[in-house]
Amino acid sequence: MSAKTIISAEQQRLNQNATHPVPLEKWGPYLAERQWGTVREDYSSDGNAWNYFPFKQSHARAYRWGEDGIAGISDFGQNLCFALTLWNGKDPLLKERLFGLTNGEGNHGEDCKELYYYLDNTPTHSYMRFLYKYPQNAFPYEDLIRTNAQRGKSDPEYELLDTGIFNENKYFDVYVTYAKNDHEDICIEIEVFNQSEEPADITLLPTLWCRNRWLSGDLHPRPTIQVAEAGADWQMVSITHGFIGTYHFYFPKPAEDLLFTENDSNLERLFGVPNPSPYVKDAFHDVIIQGNNTLLKDKLSGTKFAPVYRVTVSGKSSQKIYFRLSKEKLAGDPFAGIEQTFVLRKQEADIFYQYFAPLNATEDAKNIQRQAFAGLLWSKQYYQYDVERWLNGDHGQPVPPESRKYGRNANWKYIKNEDIISMPDTWEYPWYAAWDLAFHCVTFGLIDPAFAKNQLILMLREWYMNPEGQIPAYEWNFSDVNPPVHAWAALSVYRIERTIHGKHDINFLKRIFQKLLINFTWWVNRKDEDGNNIFSGGFLGLDNIGVLNRSAIPPNCHIEQVDGTSWMAMYALNMMDIALEIAVYDKSFEDVATKFYEHYVLIAESLNEALMWDEKDHFFYDVLYHPNGEAIPMKVRSVVGLSVLFAVSIIDVKKMTPLPDFIKRIAWFKNYRIKTGKYLPNEETKDGDYILISLIPKEKLIGILEIMLDEEEFLAPGGIRALSKYHDQHPYFIHLDGIEHTIRYDPGESTSYMFGGNSNWRGPVWTPINYLLIKALKKYHQFYGDSVKLEFPTRSGNWMTLGEISNTLAERMVHIFEKDSAGNRPVHKDHEAFYSRPENQDLLLFYEYFHGDTSRGIGASHQTGWTAVIAELINDDAWEWE
Repeated sequence: MSAKTIISAEQQRLNQNATHPVPLEKWGPYLAERQWGTVREDYSSDGNAWNYFPFKQSHARAYRWGEDGIAGISDFGQNLCFALTLWNGKDPLLKERLFGLTNGEGNHGEDCKELYYYLDNTPTHSYMRFLYKYPQNAFPYEDLIRTNAQRGKSDPEYELLDTGIFNENKYFDVYVTYAKNDHEDICIEIEVFNQSEEPADITLLPTLWCRNRWLSGDLHPRPTIQVAEAGADWQMVSITHGFIGTYHFYFPKPAEDLLFTENDSNLERLFGVPNPSPYVKDAFHDVIIQGNNTLLKDKLSGTKFAPVYRVTVSGKSSQKIYFRLSKEKLAGDPFAGIEQTFVLRKQEADIFYQYFAPLNATEDAKNIQRQAFAGLLWSKQYYQYDVERWLNGDHGQPVPPESRKYGRNANWKYIKNEDIISMPDTWEYPWYAAWDLAFHCVTFGLIDPAFAKNQLILMLREWYMNPEGQIPAYEWNFSDVNPPVHAWAALSVYRIERTIHGKHDINFLKRIFQKLLINFTWWVNRKDEDGNNIFSGGFLGLDNIGVLNRSAIPPNCHIEQVDGTSWMAMYALNMMDIALEIAVYDKSFEDVATKFYEHYVLIAESLNEALMWDEKDHFFYDVLYHPNGEAIPMKVRSVVGLSVLFAVSIIDVKKMTPLPDFIKRIAWFKNYRIKTGKYLPNEETKDGDYILISLIPKEKLIGILEIMLDEEEFLAPGGIRALSKYHDQHPYFIHLDGIEHTIRYDPGESTSYMFGGNSNWRGPVWTPINYLLIKALKKYHQFYGDSVKLEFPTRSGNWMTLGEISNTLAERMVHIFEKDSAGNRPVHKDHEAFYSRPENQDLLLFYEYFHGDTSRGIGASHQTGWTAVIAELINDDAWEWE
């Protein structure tokens, strides 16, 4: 498909943003969905973030580094926030943030226990739509905590739908929709639909508040929200803020009084210490739930505000209320024509997204793609974490314990993050993760390449990457090592933008290449244990994939990792490809392309000649080296062994004609190694025009693929499993220092306590690995064409080319989300009755990973970060951007 020729209204807004140093809208869905229980809010002596700031304190305790809410928005500095607050008349708390279990409470780690859906969003957030399902009976907080505590690792998680709270349709569908008139004029619609047959009462408190930046000493005087103006049927409060100036919030006149309080901690409720003022963060709870109507009666301004609407909604009916937040003071009726704004922005969103759906796509496929994009966009969050200030504490506030200076992240004092970042999951992982972000950016490359490029460069800036060149992994331990996929992501985003948007952004490649050089050098210097081009790195983002915890191996032992080595081979090839792309425009990059080719050759030599390849099994295994010198291949058939497929590239000889030094140097290097009997990686030439460079030769490729495509091994209904099903009947054991370690195929939730037990690479289907495999097979097919065919599945007699296999694997992944002939989606396997109801048939959750046998969703329920690559797979045939 050619580059865009029709520029939609949304694309025009994106083009304008792309000219800014940071291509962001000032207002967006930047409000987190969980701030409590995070590392940055943890000032404990033992580093137990979940216990230090639990959910039960979140409504009464002011946050230090950010804010949270439901379906909320904020400016990009999170100075002023708006979010949904509800009460069904029965809950012990106002519903102003999403509830979930801590890592210790869930039988499989932390787990959000709410039902909400990202229905729509555009890259500039000109139109956004969110759905929250709120029970009309008391929210089952204690049931969820108690029942999950009674369940073990072999039991499924006890979810909100399992409590029966939705069985009789006694719940509200609460829709929150945003439509912008311009960058700082935002229309808000809250619609409450009563799914019950009977009338039901609900209290709405659309809440506006200022983040507490005064206690840290960052902002004086404190901001003010106060009543400023009123019309016949509307009112307005003005917000005065030292950082963002003045804003105006318009709302229909409520029958109830307006509520004002301060965003300050309730010290008495939290710690038994008298409050200096009764105007505390959770004062609205006392007024609405406890009926303490005099508490805030005389309070006419504050840093937290909400009008109160007590609404009775008839059965199977809805009510709407409109609001408006504007930088400019509006003349006349602020709600005149507001409905048309929503209609227009929705139409613009439809036009924008039409371009990304295949021409032959079903309505169901379009819906899946649209909601995948929406979830990715709703996951853009404000993130602040200044490690040095966190370690030392703020002036005038309690001093952190001395142990903090020697604990978590103590060596990352230069981390001074304050940016809008794409998060893996806004509740379970409300912090960036380095390799997750790379996959997010590939999908962002379709709809907002400027933002994708900005995110990739951001992680390599000096306030993220350490001076030695390491990219921070995630806030629980910045020093952990994630797979080095940023070069791959940068090259992918460049190619996507070139194909879809017609832009060759060589400056982006140059800029990111320089920083990646530093990171590549860090890997070479720090993660090559013996200097033999065999790389380790610990868990490498794969948590419990091994029989041992690869981040905590026994003393004096070390593991030579297949995946660590394969990732580095892929990294070297990606860097070579980037350098070659730049060299066509700038010859000074020609020799560095040769450097990375030679790096790649040395890594390929080490991998293929080490003890990692098992000729009998036709598979690669990690090798454990014992202090006595014994080398123990750990024969676990997992994606670790499949990772050798990722490192593949095709050189277009004609494109290299202007680069004689590169061609000459490569020829010399190859001839020298041939003469001296040294290893050369697999290289094949096609018609003299193309050169295939792959980490393994064709015979090893075919042998591995025969195992991967075996339904009794890796091939699952939804894609490729992380661990072979072979280990279901053949668990692998290893004895080390008198301790027996074992690994068995787990198709669903983790039965291991490794890494908290909240992530399972022991059998389920994981989106990022499948995506890389699909793209690698497509690359192999571009070279081999019809000359290489395999049975799919193995032993089926159904022969396919590698391209057909790639497409079929992509289809299997998309089928996880598609309706079957009965109208059910595999992703919702455990709750088909609920999702078969008319109002729920088109709702989707994009989980962290998927059951290896049934494809039901598992883990974080809104990980539309890397799972959003489904949107690109839906259109995989339309754009050949590789």
